[in-house]
Amino acid sequence: MLTAGRYTFWNSLIDYKFVTADLSKIEITEDISKALYSNMQLRQYIRTFEVAAFEKAIMIVNDTFVKILEHGTYHFWKNEQTIKIAKADMRQLQLEVAGQELLTKDKATVRINFYAQFKVTDVETALMHNKDYEKQLYTILQLALRAFVGAYTLDELLEQKETIATAVLEDVKTQAQKLGVIVLHSGIRDVILPGDMKDIMNQVLIAHKKAQANVVTRREETASTRSLLNTAKLMEDNSMLFKLKEMEYVEKIADKIGEITVAGNGNVIEQLKDIFSVNK
Repeated sequence: MLTAGRYTFWNSLIDYKFVTADLSKIEITEDISKALYSNMQLRQYIRTFEVAAFEKAIMIVNDTFVKILEHGTYHFWKNEQTIKIAKADMRQLQLEVAGQELLTKDKATVRINFYAQFKVTDVETALMHNKDYEKQLYTILQLALRAFVGAYTLDELLEQKETIATAVLEDVKTQAQKLGVIVLHSGIRDVILPGDMKDIMNQVLIAHKKAQANVVTRREETASTRSLLNTAKLMEDNSMLFKLKEMEYVEKIADKIGEITVAGNGNVIEQLKDIFSVNK
C-alpha cells in the first residue's frame, strides 16, 4: 500500500502492477480484488457495512439520503465524508400491547392484553420520514384500543369482545401506511377484570343460571300438572280406566308390602277389595 509520494523500483526485474485509488470519493470503483479488503494495510482505508439477509437499509451520505441497500456486504473508502446505514427488519414482526388498563363507557376498569403482527413495506418511509416507527405504531394501537373500549359499556364490551381486534385493525391501517408498515393481523389475548368486578360477574352468572333452572323446573311442573289434569278428566268419564289406574296403584302398594294376613271366614276377594278400596 503506497501513499502519496514518489517511489523508485528496479525496471524489468519484477513485473509490477499499480492501481491508483481516489480516496476522496466513497465508492470503490477501482479494479481491486475484494480478497485484499481484509489486508491489514488496506483495511485502514476501507469501511465495511453488513446488511443481513432479512434486512434492508438506507444509505445516508453527509446527512443526505442516497439509496436503499439490499442484503449483502458493502465497502466504501474511508474519508472525511460521513456514511450512515440505517437498517429495518423486513420479516413479519409482532408488537405486544400488554396490560392496558382502560375505562369502559360506564367507568368500569378492564385490563386488556393485545397484539398486532406487522411488516415493513416501505423502508425509506419507515426510516427516513419517521423516528422509531415501532413506538409510533404501538401508540397508534394503544389509542385505537382505548377509543374502542371507551365507546361501550362493560356488558356491551364483553358481548362484542371478538370484534375488538377487527375494529382496531381497520382503524389503524391508514396511519400504519404513513409509517411505511402494514398491519397484517391483530388479536386480543385476555380481557381481565379486577377482583371485585370478577366477584360481581360471578354472582350475576350464578343468579342467571338459577333463574334458568327455576324456569325449567316451573315448565316441568306445569307439564306434569297438565298431564295429571288430563288423566283425571279421562278417568272421570271412563270408569274402566279409573279401575285400571286403581289396580296400577294397588300393584305399586303391594310391591312394598312383605306379607298380608286375611282373618275370618268371609270372602278373601272381598276382604282384599276392602283393604285397597279407594273411595271415588
